Parts: sequence; C-alpha cells; structure tokens
Amino acid sequence: MTRPPTAAQRRVVDAADPVTGRLRGTAAQLAALVGRGLAFRHPRPPHDHFLTPAGHRLRETPARPPAAAGTPTRTDTRAEPDGVFAARVGGEEAVGTGPARAREVHSAWQGLLELRRMTNPDGATDRPCGWERAHLVRAAALALEAAGQPPEGPDSPGYRVRGTPQPEAVAVHAPAGEPLRACAATLERAGWQVGEYTDPRGRTRYLLASPRRV
Repeated sequence: MTRPPTAAQRRVVDAADPVTGRLRGTAAQLAALVGRGLAFRHPRPPHDHFLTPAGHRLRETPARPPAAAGTPTRTDTRAEPDGVFAARVGGEEAVGTGPARAREVHSAWQGLLELRRMTNPDGATDRPCGWERAHLVRAAALALEAAGQPPEGPDSPGYRVRGTPQPEAVAVHAPAGEPLRACAATLERAGWQVGEYTDPRGRTRYLLASPRRV
C-alpha cells in the first residue's frame, strides 16, 4: 500500500498552480511526489515539476485529520493500485454520484489535458499522450465520463469500455443509436480515431477506438 504524502508534501500539492499544476518545493519534496506518482518532471528545461492526474485528484480531496492511535484508516477504493484516478469503465456494481464525483472527474480530465500539453512533443492537447496509450481503457473511460456520458450501471444502460487483442485499441459498447453515436463523437473530440462495427456473434454494434497520433 502506498503511504500517504507527508504534511509538507501535501502543502506543496495544495499550493500548485490551479491551472497548470506547476509545483514549487524543495528538491526532496518534488522527488518524493514523483516517486508517489503525484507529480512528473518535465523533460525540457527548466525541468519544472507538475501534478499528474493523480496529483490533481489529491488536491481536490480535502485533507483528513490524522487518525487517532488505534483507529483503522479506510483505503480509497476509487483509486487504482498505482494511485491514478479511476474513471468508470462501465459495469461497476457500486459507484458514487453527485457534485463530489463531478469535481473529481473534472479535475482528473484537466490534469490529463495538462499532461498532454507537457508531454506531447508539440504541446498539443487535442490528441492523447503516452500515458493514455499505456492505459487505454482508463483513458477512453475518462474522456467519456468527463463529457457527461453515462456509464453502464446496475440499473441503467450506458457505455462499457473494454480492452481488445488489437494493439492500441479499446472496444466501447453502448445502446445502439444515439448513445453509441454520442460516445463516438465524444472520443473523436478527445483525439481518438473511432470506427463502428458489428459483432458477428451477437449482431450488436460497438465502437473500436484508438488514440490518434497526428
């Protein structure tokens, strides 16, 4: 289990630039945040440090007071094991809703756009970056959720994002018609190449989406 940031590290995160996520702190603090996946060091001079999507998410989460001795602490199950924001891929049994979730999703999407700007060679924000190509299902799901598309739930239809055997491609399932077309339009605006196909076994329509490179 990843240890939570220290109070000093949390202050550095909270003081990050609200738009760019740029960080100020000691070399040790910044290196520790990088090690926790909350920040990254820009590869080009002056090699400033910026929040990752996980760092943006932490900043949006109110700091909790220290637990009393002997009081168990609860692990946030909405985060993936590596600490990256967990977008809804569809089919989750229990999910939270409301303003808090909306703020969390917005913060994660803004952090991802900043990650694109800082890591794409030309600074482009209109196409996916390397992190998204390494986390295809999460990235596509975040684009859909941030645009307000409803995920599939226990009592409601919606999108489902799943991996495929094809390199750099995910399958997106949604009710045929307008919901499926809306998912396609959302992913295209987010910089993905999208095609619509028919499952030869179930004869259902689905999307195949890949991160656009140019």
